[in-house]
Amino acid sequence: MVEHQIRRRGIRDERVLQAMFEVPRHEFVPMGAIENAYEDRPIALGSSEAISQPYIVAAMTEAARVAPGAKALEIGTGSGYQAAILAHLGARVYTLERNFELAQVARARLARLDYPRVEVIWGDGTEGYPEAAPYDVILVTAAAPEVPETLKSELADGGRLIIPVGDNHHQQLELVTRQGSGFTTRFLDPCMFVPLVGKHGWPEKHDVIH
Repeated sequence: MVEHQIRRRGIRDERVLQAMFEVPRHEFVPMGAIENAYEDRPIALGSSEAISQPYIVAAMTEAARVAPGAKALEIGTGSGYQAAILAHLGARVYTLERNFELAQVARARLARLDYPRVEVIWGDGTEGYPEAAPYDVILVTAAAPEVPETLKSELADGGRLIIPVGDNHHQQLELVTRQGSGFTTRFLDPCMFVPLVGKHGWPEKHDVIH
């Protein structure tokens, strides 16, 4: 997975590559999909959630430039895989999941796999988590119609927000960096994510092709 799907596609950060090598992806997929855990594709977790393909996880993580001791916010816990990658890089991770059952399962899984620096919170991720703000890194693992101002406001000075933005026809990863009271945006890979549902995202019944 690391050599053929990630390194050969341009990911160069050795810390990210090592984290992708060491975190057991098969532990984060449904039992019926274990044989597909290391394939270059997303894996469904339910009717409207998925674990992203390995390359996209690596690309978002590399763009985040996670330093040891960084404080990270993840929007969309899913199975907990991205949170585990961030924690493996030394971050203190707060991860929000709007699906109560997924949040419970991810919390138990991360505890079993010994990731004590990850806190799973059940709630609307589009509203962020001001209780622990500001964050050095914010990763959003679902596509928003636009970058929520709530999340931008929770970035630390110099902090980096990586988020897929778009509709069911076109999405692109965006890297938003805070510089004082201003923000700069850089466009990264085209992508396709499930919709970011919530107060500052898509409505509950938004029809997005997964």
